[in-house]
Amino acid sequence: MGSELGTSSSPARSGISPNTCSAPPPTHHFVLVHGVGHGSWCWYKIRTLLESSGHCRVSCVDLASAGVDRTDANTLESFQEYNKPLLDLMASLPENEQVVVVGHSAGGLSVTEASHKFPSKIRVAVYLAATMLKLGFCTDRDVLDRLISCYFHYAGMQAVPDLSRYGENVNELEFAKGTNNPPTSTKVATHLIREILYNTSPPEDCTLAAMLLKPGPLIALQSARFDDYADDLAAAEGVERVYIKTMQDNVVQPEQQDAMIKRWPPSRVYALDCDHSPFFSSPFLLTGLLLNIAAAAPAASRAT
Repeated sequence: MGSELGTSSSPARSGISPNTCSAPPPTHHFVLVHGVGHGSWCWYKIRTLLESSGHCRVSCVDLASAGVDRTDANTLESFQEYNKPLLDLMASLPENEQVVVVGHSAGGLSVTEASHKFPSKIRVAVYLAATMLKLGFCTDRDVLDRLISCYFHYAGMQAVPDLSRYGENVNELEFAKGTNNPPTSTKVATHLIREILYNTSPPEDCTLAAMLLKPGPLIALQSARFDDYADDLAAAEGVERVYIKTMQDNVVQPEQQDAMIKRWPPSRVYALDCDHSPFFSSPFLLTGLLLNIAAAAPAASRAT
């Protein structure tokens, strides 16, 4: 397992300058999956840079209740409902097409489920400051390591309140089933999103996010268990995985990222010296990494 650290935000040094790119037909199809509360909108810089490189086709997904999807997050009861837009996209791809799937934050869970269901259609799975658990939240260790715990600050949850240092009102919780039941959705408090999510990002992107962030479906996310695949892991294990760490992350602490990497080692590990949201804070470096990762992952024929 290698480790590489990006050191420059220059587009030329990232290998994506439009002046240095030829114009062959697209050679990579990137599928970008957002994390909790975000939507396909958060990839606007990365999509622009990837498409302008002349090498790529890019699909950005809105999971159920996110982005322009009008589903109420409080009504989602299962992870399969939440992740259906990604699975539908994967199912629609031609059998001979392989994509580079990138999951940010809790989007890593979506990528893992797609790897179990469509291993032959994934060229490489990229986990960007993301939850990387082979079978989802199946053990107490998963609960401790999981990204979702970073969003919880609620006594009724089995989670480590990593954001407790920001105070009791760190989350805006909704209790659609009544206050005697666990919350059904959550969103980081607006006055804290810059400090927590975008601490090295441009202020204008923080402003944009404050206008567009939506509650994340807690019940659905907590049900992300992939036990059905426990007896047949060979296909998913054949999907190459790459992890990109974020070293100034106030959501998924670097030690949490290291714990997941240790438990399910990917083929390569990269690191960006930025916050939890490199699509805002380090777009050139991130785009360069994604292009390099795609180029280094040879297409392979895998059994479904």
